[in-house]
Amino acid sequence: MLRLGNQALRRFSTGRVYFKNKLKLALIGQSLFGQEVYSHLQKEGHRVVGVFTVPDRDGKADPLALAAEKDGTPVFKFPKWRVKGKTIKEVAEAYRSVGAELNVLPFCTQFIPMDVIDSPKHGSIIYHPSILPRHRGASAINWTLIMGDKKAGFSVFWADDGLDTGPILLQRSCDVEPNDTVDTLYNRFLFPEGIKAMVEAVQLIADGKAPHTPQPEEGATYEGIQKKENAEISWDQSAEVLHNWIRGHDKVPGAWTEINGQMVTFYGSSLLNSSMPPGEPLEIKGAQKPGLVTKKGLVLFGNDGKALIVRNLQFEDGKMIPASQYFSAGEMSVVELTPEEMKVAETIKAIWAGILSNISVIEDSTDFFKSGGGSVDVARLVEEIRQKCGGLQLQSEDVYMATKFGDFIQKVVRKLRGEDQETELVVDYVSKEVNEMTVNMPYQCFINGQFIDADDGKTYDTINPTDGSTICKVSYASLVDVDKAVAAAKDAFENGEWGRMNARERGRLMYRLADLLEENQEELATIEALDSGAVYTLALKTHIGMSVQTFRYFAGWCDKIQGSTIPINQARPNRNLTFTKKEPLGVCAIIIPWNYPLMMLAWKSAACLAAGNTLVLKPAQVTPLTALKFAELSVKAGFPKGVINIIPGSGGIAGQRLSEHPDIRKLGFTGSTLIGKQIMKSCAVSNLKKVSLELGGKSPLIIFNDCELDKAVRMGMGAVFFNKGENCIAAGRLFVEESTHDEFVTRVVEEIKKMKIGDPLDRSTDHGPQNHKAHLEKLLQYCEAGVKEGATLVYGGRQVQRPGFFMEPTVFTDVEDHMYLAKEESFGPIMVISKFPNGDIDGVLQRANNTEYGLASGVFTRDINKAMYVSEKLEAGTVFINTYNKTDVAAPFGGVKQSGFGKDLGMALFFYPMFFCCHVTERTMFSATLGYYFEGCFLCGS
Repeated sequence: MLRLGNQALRRFSTGRVYFKNKLKLALIGQSLFGQEVYSHLQKEGHRVVGVFTVPDRDGKADPLALAAEKDGTPVFKFPKWRVKGKTIKEVAEAYRSVGAELNVLPFCTQFIPMDVIDSPKHGSIIYHPSILPRHRGASAINWTLIMGDKKAGFSVFWADDGLDTGPILLQRSCDVEPNDTVDTLYNRFLFPEGIKAMVEAVQLIADGKAPHTPQPEEGATYEGIQKKENAEISWDQSAEVLHNWIRGHDKVPGAWTEINGQMVTFYGSSLLNSSMPPGEPLEIKGAQKPGLVTKKGLVLFGNDGKALIVRNLQFEDGKMIPASQYFSAGEMSVVELTPEEMKVAETIKAIWAGILSNISVIEDSTDFFKSGGGSVDVARLVEEIRQKCGGLQLQSEDVYMATKFGDFIQKVVRKLRGEDQETELVVDYVSKEVNEMTVNMPYQCFINGQFIDADDGKTYDTINPTDGSTICKVSYASLVDVDKAVAAAKDAFENGEWGRMNARERGRLMYRLADLLEENQEELATIEALDSGAVYTLALKTHIGMSVQTFRYFAGWCDKIQGSTIPINQARPNRNLTFTKKEPLGVCAIIIPWNYPLMMLAWKSAACLAAGNTLVLKPAQVTPLTALKFAELSVKAGFPKGVINIIPGSGGIAGQRLSEHPDIRKLGFTGSTLIGKQIMKSCAVSNLKKVSLELGGKSPLIIFNDCELDKAVRMGMGAVFFNKGENCIAAGRLFVEESTHDEFVTRVVEEIKKMKIGDPLDRSTDHGPQNHKAHLEKLLQYCEAGVKEGATLVYGGRQVQRPGFFMEPTVFTDVEDHMYLAKEESFGPIMVISKFPNGDIDGVLQRANNTEYGLASGVFTRDINKAMYVSEKLEAGTVFINTYNKTDVAAPFGGVKQSGFGKDLGMALFFYPMFFCCHVTERTMFSATLGYYFEGCFLCGS
């Protein structure tokens, strides 16, 4: 509670405002929606004085009734409110006895008399799932889709004696996506936002601020409930109109057509935006062109030449099959059950009997739905089987596919035996002839072992930075896709083969995956060059080469992650054994950046998989292609479905949902400090999930006058220009001792002029394009800011005049500590140089540490004592001594201060499950050529 003066105010949980006035409410309706509205109104301090709902069905109460009865709220279950047009006296008396000030009807299928509607002080409000006056009447969501509306929404209106004609209190709307269904619209918007709106509407009434806006008659439509006989498909229409008709009738009553003399109903329609998959023709009555039975479903054609695809078919006898199995549906032989399978069948029969309590005997011919089962019962059936049959995980679709008990048992047995698993991964490629090879690139979401389009059909262009052309369209994951991926990962961890697999077998799969990455390294490096602009030779060695090394390193750790025994003080005469055990966390989310797409994937995911976790990975929106190729190779390596899921899309949608998702136990993120803070906040607020963050950097590199100058110039350039400067640990600021400064700058500029800027696939190229256009523009603005503040632009600072996103390697000198260039990371090929007085070691250390970042640092000197003193004082997660950009899979990597926390790489990841940070700061120190003492060595310290 919050207190302002003498008034006690409660925070409104749906995130609107603070409220004081409360009402006594009668809730009239039913369903889970009604239950949620009831619960939210109760939480906000309104008093529900009575709930009026439908009678129990087959001994089961409606969810609204269950919630109210649990709270002790009076519940009335009337089968009807009036007879022959007159209100039933006993019903009216029961209603008036509660003394409601407002009737709230969230979802009501009964006819409520007008004397009840008008009885309370404030009248009655109703929720309707359309933007009134459009789609008055029943099945409003269905008609929104059938009519091809571009906007969907709902209205909360004041009830009157017309059919959905009362004045509007409030309305909300959303876009209709190309492949939205009744379920996706309802779950994404109409359900959650409708609950909030009902609560808001009640409070507006309580505060005396509720509008009464008359409905216009212009644009008004009324549609009734569709019947099966009216749902036949008329084929002489465009693909989009056909798609709208099918999705608008899914699941009830179902759009149908005639195939081979039989009524066949279509479910699961989506527009086909990808290339046409191969398949077998299927004649359809009335269709201008035969359908095509493919591995993805049944492709149908509109009169405009465009296509759609349906996933499932249902026959007249109620049997439902995947559309891809149309020609093989009758070939499945009846399997004989083993004694163990018979026990499972008896358990499932008892579950069916408990749900279908009105059926005396469950026989093979008993149809689940014709015997009274509904969608809520499907969820109960699936869950009870999971609990009572050893974690056997079915999907709701399994029930719809086999509605008769005998068929259902056959499906269950095949699932138990693994016979229902996909025998072949279906991949739609975008293929390109490039780099003297054919490159095949998946472009869809990878969820639960399958490449699928985004749920709403959205795509986006991924761009080749070399020339600005579109490589292909990539699926743009929605919130629904994220939830599907997390559910698949959770199921794989809790119920799948992965969770039961021994550690050594996990290692075998990871070794196999590393081998496949190596076998396909040329194709992967080519994709990396196309999608991120990485120079091919560098991509081959670093982007792909280190990815292979990472998976091999962590494959070896799978069976070596172990706890310890702990001697404790024994309470005599008892003796106890105390030990710790290292266990996987569960579902881990990984969000990676765009500078090293595959290598960052490997750094984050290899340790995650080695520990036995499952993962959902979101690649950077601008560089998704190697991650999707990795997904394909993981299937070839034998990883079970659901263990690895890849969801391309935006950070604001997919990334934010991952950080908030309650089923994710750990999130690893590499990116900006600003976004890292937001992710950490979301992870904390949602479910306190563990977090590791590798964030921004402004890594200082100190060059003393006693260094080996040739090496300092060469490695100093690498520290800045490696991978086009798009490098987490890039030297963001160079401090060069005064007596060496001018010669150092002169040599750097001489070497830059020798660099070849060009096509990253050209083997002689030194410097490729920046990753994407927006980043190039940011770098140019960065240079403009440096010039305005008075830094000296020695070289570069401009875009290269050629197609693509190329920038000249750039050098600034005379950069003072207060300047923007001295404080902010460029993440590009910009060398920022400041000089420091000869011999001023402590002074330059103070300047180097005067930053909120602490990812990496470096020092060049021949003096061993100076090197060790400086490396000890530098505040960074990694210190390079007479070298730079040296990383190794066995050495831990991570930052301090606002560069994040937690480690990638190294065995330390397994001291705390899934690379979580320790209670001490660990630093990695790489050293090379420190006189006699440290020839070719590196040091790791904590």
